[in-house]
Amino acid sequence: MRISVIGLGKLGCPLAALLAAKGHDVIGADLSLALVDMVNAGKAPFEEPLLQDHLDRAGGRLSATVSVEEAARATDASMIIVPTPSRPDGTFTNSFVLGAIEAIGRGVRRKDGYHLVVVISTVMPGSCDGEIRAAIEHHSGRALGPSLGLCYGPEFVALGNVFRNMLAPDMVLIGQSDETAGDRLAAIHQSVVENTPAVCRMNLVNAELTKISVNTYVTTKISYANMLSEMCERLPGADVDAVTTAIGMDSRIGGKYLKGALGYGGPCFPRDNKAFGTLARRLGAPALIAEATDALNHRQVGRLEAAVKAVLIEGDTVAILGLSYKPDTPVIEESQPVELARLLLDAGHRVVLYDPAALDAARTVLPEAMAAASAAEAAAMAQVVVVGTAWPEFKALPPQCLIRPGRRVTVIDPWRILPVAAFEAVATLVWFGHG
Repeated sequence: MRISVIGLGKLGCPLAALLAAKGHDVIGADLSLALVDMVNAGKAPFEEPLLQDHLDRAGGRLSATVSVEEAARATDASMIIVPTPSRPDGTFTNSFVLGAIEAIGRGVRRKDGYHLVVVISTVMPGSCDGEIRAAIEHHSGRALGPSLGLCYGPEFVALGNVFRNMLAPDMVLIGQSDETAGDRLAAIHQSVVENTPAVCRMNLVNAELTKISVNTYVTTKISYANMLSEMCERLPGADVDAVTTAIGMDSRIGGKYLKGALGYGGPCFPRDNKAFGTLARRLGAPALIAEATDALNHRQVGRLEAAVKAVLIEGDTVAILGLSYKPDTPVIEESQPVELARLLLDAGHRVVLYDPAALDAARTVLPEAMAAASAAEAAAMAQVVVVGTAWPEFKALPPQCLIRPGRRVTVIDPWRILPVAAFEAVATLVWFGHG
């Protein structure tokens, strides 16, 4: 199929590369000439595992342009994956989606044949059957039906695992304006996935609500585990890992995302939870769970800051190992380790930073902090070491880098990834979730 992907950011570019690698003729469109040039040169514009590999496999089937209108005119389906920024009240604005829709509509108006429009960007429930539907019908000069279809088809992916998630999703979610539109999107997914996921087809508003509900439910599990973690710290002999492991064995609950450590961050979870709460309040429905989840998440940075300050002596340096909001990505949006560093710097403490992927991004927002070339170098400079992100490489931190004459270094490991036997002889370990 000839497919245009509108938006070549951290999800759009991998999607375009994957579709092309799977045999589709793909035109990517983005307002950024730099992104377009890199895609046309076959070069990954940012770090994402397997992105360069799929760009290489795409070969001549992938091209890019700054003209959304021309991309739509030359293809049979347009997949929109542009930002939907949060408003002050937490809801999402569709301004970029509507801009893409206008350009797609102009392209569709100038061609014959059926065209499918797929909104992948996360939108507020009611958007597709509301202003998005009105916009595509107006700008294309067509009504949804025999020659024009609209679907809401969000991806459930995590940065750092985008290709794995797209190739082997737990489910495929399709909100459809009609059966024909849904059939065409289902065929695109079938051509890409390498497993046999459940395919959930429904109307547009149900799909929109499903997408935001999934992310909100996941944040609830994270905050629940963190609530248990803090309870375990106050209960002698309690161990949050023992408790959450047992809870996760129950098939009604499951173990994914059920680990007491730090709070969630990134570009999706925090804002989706806020948007869900705002939507519930607007509908006159209680939003107590979403509000509690958000409040518990904000509590985690203060909890970590208190643990650090409890062992700090004036003049100490704090090393923070890991700054991305999760492993395998350079993204620091809503990162709790970055927020900890900011709080410590504002309080006048010296901070040294290390992250295998996100150090440059963190230094742009934390210019007062020092930077180290490795985890061992950062740890060797500090009296207090914090494992901020559970990067696997930190498990190999050499204990020798913590040896000091006199006072023992304190290592705060909320994720409990450092091997106790190797470190307890040279440092004081502080684990979250243990009484």
